[in-house]
Amino acid sequence: MTRQYAPVSPPVALTIAGSDSGGGAGIQADLKTMEAHDAFGTSVITATTAQNTTGVHDVNVLPTDHIEAQYDAVVEDFRVQAIKTGMLATAPVIETVVDCLNRYERPLVVDPVMVAATGDRLLSEDAEAAYADLIKQSTLVTPNVDEAEILTETEIDDAKAAEQAGRELVDQGADAALVKGGHLDGDDVVDTLVVAEADGEPRTEQFSHPRIETAATHGSGCTLSSAIAARLARGESLSTAVAGGVAFMERAVRYGIDVGSGPGSVHHLVDLRERADRVAVSDAVEAVVARLVDRKVETLVPDIGMGVVGATRYAETPAEVVGVDGRICRTRSGIRPTAGVRSGGSIGLANQLLAARETFPELRFAVNCRFDAGVETALSAVDGPVVESETADVESDAVERVDHTAPVVSIDSESLPDNKPPAAVIDRGSEGRQPGVVLFGTDSETLIERTLTLYEALITE
Repeated sequence: MTRQYAPVSPPVALTIAGSDSGGGAGIQADLKTMEAHDAFGTSVITATTAQNTTGVHDVNVLPTDHIEAQYDAVVEDFRVQAIKTGMLATAPVIETVVDCLNRYERPLVVDPVMVAATGDRLLSEDAEAAYADLIKQSTLVTPNVDEAEILTETEIDDAKAAEQAGRELVDQGADAALVKGGHLDGDDVVDTLVVAEADGEPRTEQFSHPRIETAATHGSGCTLSSAIAARLARGESLSTAVAGGVAFMERAVRYGIDVGSGPGSVHHLVDLRERADRVAVSDAVEAVVARLVDRKVETLVPDIGMGVVGATRYAETPAEVVGVDGRICRTRSGIRPTAGVRSGGSIGLANQLLAARETFPELRFAVNCRFDAGVETALSAVDGPVVESETADVESDAVERVDHTAPVVSIDSESLPDNKPPAAVIDRGSEGRQPGVVLFGTDSETLIERTLTLYEALITE
């Protein structure tokens, strides 16, 4: 028996860019990112590079007639909803692309790739002026600070100067400009979006997030512009597409791909992987709950009830942490969860896990237990560091990105031996807040082992 064909029809996006044999940038990054953002990616390759995480070793620019033939083949067959350009290498290639795009009327994102993250030049100096006509066609141009300085012939040393550069690019004909702030100094990265308005001064928006201390940003420009193009292909407004792309990039950089002997690349599929991970994490949290219920660990359950949570490898918000939807509570027949598990469950404990992950991202699971003198003594049996903490100020830098609905315990990493992640964090409470202890684990089995070890030590005292 044959099966019914059930196709899907995602929007189509096109990238016109160079190939990165190392896979972290260029066409490879663009196609991975577009697919991860629910757009079907097509491509026009302008050049091939012999490239890896340490640098660009050779560049071969393709003939312009072949570049044009690739473009024609794509647009004759596909209804392309958005296009992005990346590495164009030479003035003749840029001029060819401009001629091709004269026949295109949908969103165009121009990433003016001039220098690789490794410092290798990817655009001939005589080609810089050729970008003027392409910028005039763009819905959005996305230069980093170095590229914006070349395109506007101005010096950019802060967000205010970045805004002025964005205005200059709009004056040059772009519908909008996103001047990326990663190369500017400061604890926060500030990306500046300037949008032309038909009947007045350009509108400015800024997107800020804490800087991530890493050199592994290979492919960040390609990936961001591709994410925005894919979102535009799906019909999002420009501001929404940019905001979503910037938020995606923050996670893609933090959870980068550590491959090669040089700095790694950004994680093009990070959002996709995060969503996929939640299934396994849900199963793991359910397994933890089942073990604790089976062992009847009621002596560990606080009066407010016990929560169990698990985070994906890429979790950044409470909605991405899986937890008990309610609490595990004491009953006459033992302990029972009040509901099942779901993303966003046990939100207070989820906040505490996220705060701990800011310092120790390898922590994945947590459970809250009651705390008194007996529990404090029994904690000596738990394998791993036990630290004491005061409740953190919810406005402090360490936890400012957490969506707070409950007090969050702060962790002093310097108090931990060899900077190892804590097995337990004690909160002695304060007026209006019960004392408690949170057990952590890098995996669900470790969390189960630590919880049952504490339980056994407590009941044998």
